[in-house]
Amino acid sequence: MTTKAAERRAVHGTGKAYWRRLGSEVRRDKWLYFLLIPGLIYFLLFKYLPMWGIIIGFEDYSPFLGPFNSPWKGLYWFERFFSTKKWMDYMGNTLILSFMSIVFTFPAPIILALMLNELRGMRYKKLTQTLLYMPHFISIVIVVSITYVIFGTDGIIYKATTQLLGHKIDYLGDPSVFRWMIVGQSIWKETGWGTIIFLAALTNVDTQLYEAAMIDGANRAQRLWHITLPAIRSTIVLLLVLRMGSVLDTGYEHLILMSNALNRSVSQTLDVFVYQNGIVNGQLSYTTAVGLMKSLVSVILVVTSNKVAHALGEEGLY
Repeated sequence: MTTKAAERRAVHGTGKAYWRRLGSEVRRDKWLYFLLIPGLIYFLLFKYLPMWGIIIGFEDYSPFLGPFNSPWKGLYWFERFFSTKKWMDYMGNTLILSFMSIVFTFPAPIILALMLNELRGMRYKKLTQTLLYMPHFISIVIVVSITYVIFGTDGIIYKATTQLLGHKIDYLGDPSVFRWMIVGQSIWKETGWGTIIFLAALTNVDTQLYEAAMIDGANRAQRLWHITLPAIRSTIVLLLVLRMGSVLDTGYEHLILMSNALNRSVSQTLDVFVYQNGIVNGQLSYTTAVGLMKSLVSVILVVTSNKVAHALGEEGLY
């Protein structure tokens, strides 16, 4: 018997004793388990039950024939996608945007939460937090509209940079600027909302640690590095592992709203491909296969990143 199996046996017991203990716990906390029922029903109906639909990714699906009568195609749609000349462009654009999001968007709430944690005036702190939360509730359509007004040819930023630099910058059409615009919009919209988790984690830090560090002569930067960051490290690792599961998810609404004929070479990602071919062109089997491929890659990345977290001494996701 392995060490882990022995530990599980010591903790949970074996056979009938384990099930008796589980039954007593359920009876004791029956109302808490009762509250789980709506959530379980939601996941069963909208998450697990629709998973059987992936079968159409292996068929030439026709809505008139249904998923059980449509002709079987096997791996045809996967082979078709990887045989196209542009699949590397779609994958490359997706990975570049995701990498930029991890590097710039993911740390932004952490940095902002650390800055808010240093504020001592509670009224000013709460007011600042409220103002930072507000962009999260603004529709991405409104965000893109504001961007067009500010960075368009008649916008204040466009005119100001033209006068300062002496040449025009096409913020909305230049492919080299497009990705930075997407990342900038995401940071502005979601950073404030993302601080909620980290601020909650910071409330668990023992204030006596700060007092002891101050007595030992630690300055603010040293207290931040040696006390605050280690206190939220497990939360950062957990969210990073979860973030790896959506590396290939860039969203299509944001990109479609920002894309045009000039920046289309960098705005075409896997999600845009799925939308255009699945929803617009009706190639449901083709795009289901692409979506299944994305899901498999996401599962592999989550499992791998979780193992890396364990190897580094963190709890990880599970």
